[in-house]
Amino acid sequence: MHTPVSPAEALRAALAGLLDGLPPKTAARAVERLIANYRGRTPTDAPVLRDRSDVAAYAAYRMPATFEAVCSALDAFAEAAPDWAPGSHVDVGGGTGSATWAVNAVWAGVRPVTVLDWAEPALALGREIAAANPELKGAEWQRSRIGAALRIESTDLITISYVLGELTATDRTSVVEAAAGAAQAVVVIEPGTPDGYLRVIEARERLVQAGFHIAAPCPHSQACPIVPGEDWCHFSARVSRSSLHRKVKGGSLPYEDEKFSYVAATRFPVTPAPSRVVRRPQIRKGQVLLDLCETEPSLRRATVTKRHGLLYRAARDTDWGDAWPPGEATGE
Repeated sequence: MHTPVSPAEALRAALAGLLDGLPPKTAARAVERLIANYRGRTPTDAPVLRDRSDVAAYAAYRMPATFEAVCSALDAFAEAAPDWAPGSHVDVGGGTGSATWAVNAVWAGVRPVTVLDWAEPALALGREIAAANPELKGAEWQRSRIGAALRIESTDLITISYVLGELTATDRTSVVEAAAGAAQAVVVIEPGTPDGYLRVIEARERLVQAGFHIAAPCPHSQACPIVPGEDWCHFSARVSRSSLHRKVKGGSLPYEDEKFSYVAATRFPVTPAPSRVVRRPQIRKGQVLLDLCETEPSLRRATVTKRHGLLYRAARDTDWGDAWPPGEATGE
């Protein structure tokens, strides 16, 4: 009997063959240069990914981490809207399509998908990789300036992942406003750095002003209780490390943790988590310490002890980014 391959497995297999024929040192140098570029400022008319070798190296290095981060964000979104699934999807600045794969992993099935990006080599490689997933073979890969000139056809879901950091402030505003005007749901994901968080918060505020409800990670649509400059909201996704990861970064662990910030917002009613675990839980003898963002809105540390019975056992299994208490977010 044939066992269906999951999108995660299909993506890993497709990426494994990307670097065939590309000398390891060339791939590692390309990744190092691109990482340096992404940490700097890139004008919106100068794509960072210049040719196929650049794109292949960077895709093999970054797509697994981006995929896992976007999946984590979409899983939290899906918990807040359990009866909803996107009938169509536009991936803005999607590059080689990590978010497109993640949407397919969370909501399986064939739907109209459009990936917009300014880098033709990234789109070409994304189309090539997508051929490994039968449900993504019909996706359209369109070259588009991601900025003030962006026009998006009406769609159910728009993802904007790891894009806003490459844009000027004016273009960030234009992209988020264009998404708000075209979609029923918008999900923004950025690196889990203080600057990435600020870009997410900026997008969140614009979406709320446009009439959207916050589905995740926040348990409310009011102002974030975190004081900018003192802390930032971010989460973590576990990623298996490829041989290219190990060559570029060194180290012997078979995994690494991708830190990310995100917001998922909708035009339709949702049931956000009653509270969200915003730090890694601290498990101590007979108790679990949970740092929570709550509905009020406020931040609070909760102590769950053995005398809480089933709740204590649930707390021991609770992870950073989970809804708390378990079950309530989905009405169980």
